[in-house]
Amino acid sequence: MEQRLNLMLSKMECNKEIVLLKKALERQKKARLQAERILEQKSKELYDSTFHLKQANNKLENLLTEKTSELDGVFVNIIDPYVVMDLGFTIINMNSSARDFLGYDNRKEHINLAKLVHKDYIEYTIKSIKNLMEIGVLKNYRSKIRTKDGSYKWVQINSSLIYDKDLKPIGAQGIIRDITKETEIKELLNEQKKQLDIIVENSPLGIILTVDDKIIKANKAFVNLLNYSENELKQFYLNDISTSENKEENAKLIADMNTGVLDNFSTIKKYYKKDGTTLLAKTNVSVVKNDSGNIEYQVSVIEDITVQKELEIQKEQLLNELEISNKGLQEYAHIVSHDLKSPLRSISALATWIQEDYKDVLDDTGLQNLCLMQEKIASMDKLIHGILEYSTAGSSDIDTVKVDLNSVLSEIKESIYIPDHVMVVAPKKLPSIYADRIKMHQLFQNIISNAVVHIDKEEGLVKILCAEQDKYWLFTIEDNGVGIPEKFYKKIFEIFQSIGENERSTGIGLSIVKKIVDRYQGKVWVESKLGEGTTFYFTIKKQRNGTA
Repeated sequence: MEQRLNLMLSKMECNKEIVLLKKALERQKKARLQAERILEQKSKELYDSTFHLKQANNKLENLLTEKTSELDGVFVNIIDPYVVMDLGFTIINMNSSARDFLGYDNRKEHINLAKLVHKDYIEYTIKSIKNLMEIGVLKNYRSKIRTKDGSYKWVQINSSLIYDKDLKPIGAQGIIRDITKETEIKELLNEQKKQLDIIVENSPLGIILTVDDKIIKANKAFVNLLNYSENELKQFYLNDISTSENKEENAKLIADMNTGVLDNFSTIKKYYKKDGTTLLAKTNVSVVKNDSGNIEYQVSVIEDITVQKELEIQKEQLLNELEISNKGLQEYAHIVSHDLKSPLRSISALATWIQEDYKDVLDDTGLQNLCLMQEKIASMDKLIHGILEYSTAGSSDIDTVKVDLNSVLSEIKESIYIPDHVMVVAPKKLPSIYADRIKMHQLFQNIISNAVVHIDKEEGLVKILCAEQDKYWLFTIEDNGVGIPEKFYKKIFEIFQSIGENERSTGIGLSIVKKIVDRYQGKVWVESKLGEGTTFYFTIKKQRNGTA
């Protein structure tokens, strides 16, 4: 019984263990299923992650390829020369602009950019490289470098260091800008500025720069004019040391300049010297504008005309006195000619009466002497008339009208004695000019009369021609007379000077010609060949509507 009981208990315990075992197995099975589900879920997540990582990696590779292509495109298409260098400044890459500019090709030869620097800029370059290594950037480095063809060019370089992922510098990149023309122009401008400064400083005229009427610079000449130092002058406004003769007009000119109506003007100003005295100066004022068209400063050029003005006043006084004197001389000439002609007329009358009353008493010699007396009286009368004409020939009191010279020539041919064998002609029509008719009549008559009396040919010819010039009329009066020796070319235009044995010549006619030509601001001269003839040339300045 006990054995059975033990067996039953043993059997019950065995069943209990089996149950427990079954439960354990069931739990293990469930756990494995759950683990499999988790593993499956994790595998799926891992697969999805792997898939997404592959996609992301592909995108990154594509993006890297795109950026690399973009960088390559930028590198190639930079307009300015662009280079990439190692830390020893040996070029490891360069764009086509750099190859064209430097003349070197890094694909074919070894190039060190630092070794291309001109010797005068080596020290400056060393300092610049040091700054680049310390700061990481180099801005506006300017130097002269030698290109492959041996020429030197001015460059401006902006550079920066290239770093690896650990922020260690591994190279440098730089953009090179060609500033050769810019530098040459700048140097030329600097040189011109130096030259201009020298010219300004050594100019005999005073020169000052002002800003809003404040003096900012003055040259030596202006300093010497007023006896102030340049530093003293810089304390003044221009109005402090000068005043205009016409203040209202000057104020308007300045206003017009400030508003852009005028760029320059000229005025007369009085300047006060340090010692209290004054000087009169012609002042030319010009503006200098900036690129925007605004006035930066004014330049005034001052010319001392004190002495000149005094001389002008003296000249005007002398001219007035001369005018009064000339009028007095003309009046005196008229009076003298009248007083001289009166006794001449009386002598002529007495000689005539004697000849008429005593012709039966006087012999041939006596009658001949009376005839000679009458001839001398006529010569004296002609001389007095010539002197009177000479005294009025250069008079400023003239009547300017339009004169037909063809009409004047006709009047002369009718009023003077012209032998039958002599012809006075104008092959071409003479012009009408603005002048004094009486003066033109005197001018042409004296030359023509002189020509007529000195013709010795069987067929005499006096020819009058005219040519129009820019400011003058050029006249020629040509004859085929005896000619004039060259030594008398100038002498014949002096008063009381004549050549030959012609008793009818007073020696005044050609001097009157010169005086009239001078009055019209012209010239008179002669060309001649002995035995062949003479040509007189003279010019008359054109007058416009009664004015010169």
